[in-house]
Amino acid sequence: MPDDARADLSGAQETSAREVIRLWPDGAPRGLPDVGTETAYGGPAGVAAGTTMLRNISDPTLTVYRPAPGAANGVGVIVCPGGGWRILAWEHEGLDVAAWFAERGYTAFLLKYRVQATPSSPADFEAAMAVMNSQIVAPIPAAKAPRALSELVRDDVSRLAREIAADDGRQALAIVRERAGDWGIDPGRVGMIGFSAGAFLAADIAMHPGGPPLAFVAPIYGGETSGLAVPADAPPLFTVIAQDDRILFKVVEGLYADWSNADRPAELHIFARGGHGFGMVRQGLPVDRWIDLLADWLADREFV
Repeated sequence: MPDDARADLSGAQETSAREVIRLWPDGAPRGLPDVGTETAYGGPAGVAAGTTMLRNISDPTLTVYRPAPGAANGVGVIVCPGGGWRILAWEHEGLDVAAWFAERGYTAFLLKYRVQATPSSPADFEAAMAVMNSQIVAPIPAAKAPRALSELVRDDVSRLAREIAADDGRQALAIVRERAGDWGIDPGRVGMIGFSAGAFLAADIAMHPGGPPLAFVAPIYGGETSGLAVPADAPPLFTVIAQDDRILFKVVEGLYADWSNADRPAELHIFARGGHGFGMVRQGLPVDRWIDLLADWLADREFV
C-alpha cells in the first residue's frame, strides 16, 4: 500500500468513531492564503519515519477522546501536534498522545489547527520539507544556538501561521470550557500540551489565553515568552527538551527561566539525547520516559 494511502487509512480508523468538532463552522475571522486540499502522508526518514502526517489544513477541528466509562477524572487536556506551521505530526504527537491521556482518565481533545500552504506537487513538497529538516539536524555549537524563535523564523507567512494557530488554540479552549458539562470535565481544570510548533501554540495560549488561565501547560521541545512578562496567574509549566535538539534547546531553557523568574511553578527536564520531534516514538533512550515524568508531575499537581 502506498504511504499516502496507508496514512489516510490510519487517520480514518482513528477518528471515525469519535466526536469531531469544527472550530469555526461559520468561518474563521482570518485565514492563511492559498491552502490546498488537506492531505495525509507517511513521514519521511527520521525519528518519526512512517508515522501519519497531515498538510494543507484549512478547516480546524477538535477530536474528542473520552476515557472509559467510570474512569474519568474530570480533567481535560488539549493536544497540539507540531510541524513547523507547515504540517501536523498527527500520529506520534497527536493520536498517540490523546490516547495516552484517555487511557488514564483524562478527556483529551486533539487539535487539528490550520497550517500554511505547501506545494501541491509531492516532489516539490518533499524538497521543501528536506530543506526544513536539514535545519533541524544541522550541528550548531551551544554558544551559537538560537535563543528565540525569531532567529529561526523570519518570513511573514510563518509568523502569520503562528498567530492563526493561536487563534485556533483559543477557540478550542473556549469550546472545551463552554461544553465541559457534556464531557463531564471541570471547566477550570483544562490544560494544554503541545509539541514543537504546537508547543509554541500552547505557550502562546498560556501567555494570552483570551480568558481564564489554563490549568496547566506542557510545551514539549518548544515554546517561548517572546520577551513578554509572564502573567501573575500563569499556569504551572512542564517542559522537556533534548540537548542535541540544537535549534530549540536554548529557547526552551529560556522559557523555563522566564517562568521560574516570575515565581510561577515550572519543571524542566533536559535529556542528553533524543533529537527534535520524538513525541511518543520509542528510541531506546532515557528520553523515552518523558511521558512518565509528565504523569508524575500531573499527579503531584493533583491533576488526576
